[in-house]
Amino acid sequence: MGTDQPWHDVDSYLVGELVEEDDALVAARELGREHGLPPIEVAPNQGAFLALVAQMVGARRVLELGTLAGYSTIWLARAVGPEGRVTTVELDPRHADVARQNLGRAGLAERVDVEVGPALDVLAGLVDAGTEAYDLVFIDADKANMPAYLELTLRLVRAGSVIVGDNVVRRGGAVDPASEDPNVQGVRAFLHALGTDPRLEATALQTVGSKGWDGFAIARVR
Repeated sequence: MGTDQPWHDVDSYLVGELVEEDDALVAARELGREHGLPPIEVAPNQGAFLALVAQMVGARRVLELGTLAGYSTIWLARAVGPEGRVTTVELDPRHADVARQNLGRAGLAERVDVEVGPALDVLAGLVDAGTEAYDLVFIDADKANMPAYLELTLRLVRAGSVIVGDNVVRRGGAVDPASEDPNVQGVRAFLHALGTDPRLEATALQTVGSKGWDGFAIARVR
């Protein structure tokens, strides 16, 4: 038995007791596998957590960086309701195509704009266009650019908006200031920015489960 097995077992138990992962969500994950996408989407209980956060803040406009197969996008699109809107940004056109298929199967295609391209370019375009503020931002793209994503994101939100950053513990790597991993350095700079920017109040939590040892940060715009 691997050392992570109890975490997987507890996640399975929690999902079984608390989370309704329907056919559309299961199919979204499976289609991603069929197309060779990496198995790095959020776990079902993490998807439900994102949806609850969106509902608790009354989010009607959500921005997601990192679509993959659209698994978390489905959770968020359901949370905003029929009058809401999700903009999700994906670098890889193949991944975006899979996500569109999954969103269509879930009956959510008309709630979601799938933007394809480097997230920094897409964010800069949204800023230049004077896009209406987002209520919730989920940053789950490459970690090396997280500080830059945060700075642009802060130009696309309002007081009371919430920003969630995923994968900020890196199996403990985030504590190593000498790490040569650009993802670790990106996460460290992101967390430092969250903690020192006067526009934000933030915290971060470690997590263990089916996705291993990691964590997320959550911030509220003052």
